[in-house]
Amino acid sequence: MEKIKIKETPMSIYMYRQRSGRRFPIWFGFSLLVFLWLINSAACAHAAETKVSGRLVNGFRILDTQNHPDTSEFTVYRGDYIKFVPGENKPAVLSVPALDIEAELTPVLSDAPYFKMKEVGTFDFFINTTPGTIQVVEYTGIRYQAVSATEAAAIIKAQNPLVLDVRTPREYAVGHLPDVTLIPVQELQRRIGELATHKDAPVLIYCASGNRSTVASKILIDQGFSRIYNLEKGIKGWAKQGLPVVK
Repeated sequence: MEKIKIKETPMSIYMYRQRSGRRFPIWFGFSLLVFLWLINSAACAHAAETKVSGRLVNGFRILDTQNHPDTSEFTVYRGDYIKFVPGENKPAVLSVPALDIEAELTPVLSDAPYFKMKEVGTFDFFINTTPGTIQVVEYTGIRYQAVSATEAAAIIKAQNPLVLDVRTPREYAVGHLPDVTLIPVQELQRRIGELATHKDAPVLIYCASGNRSTVASKILIDQGFSRIYNLEKGIKGWAKQGLPVVK
């Protein structure tokens, strides 16, 4: 067997030649192993994605306590707007001491109060005397990326994404990013068809502070959108960096 040096580099690459022919370069096998490892890591990350509770309805995460008569443990995303459905067909009182929440619940979903989950953590709650916990986690996903204002500006310049504002029309009228599409998060599920042509293109989503845009990001990803950017700290963070706001 003859050893042949084929290129001068700091890490010399060698090939081996036998009577039957040449073998692949040593680096080829190593590169293949790295490639397979990356694919496996991505698959594992996707499989390990946090399972959250409830279902999204018009931008609200609905947590049903009817199937949890003794105790309730829920996992939601930071930024979720949550509504509880009482376990019995009558009003109940919700208390979340650590978040200073106390409110009367109603079985009529449209009239039920909602609560914004702003902080990551685990919080005890009570519905009447029934205890439970809410674990609030950050949203992660292989098609999702939270970005700063300066990163968002660079993405807009380089990728020309659809920029989606998920605030209310009143907030939009006060000020918004240039060249945006306005769909309030509460309307996003039923108006998702308006964004169909952008399903395979990058989408940058923002709200006031980065909470509603997290909910909107999850809605779009569940609908098969391929690349979602979420503007951290929302338009407030964008304006703080001196970036353009249309008024």
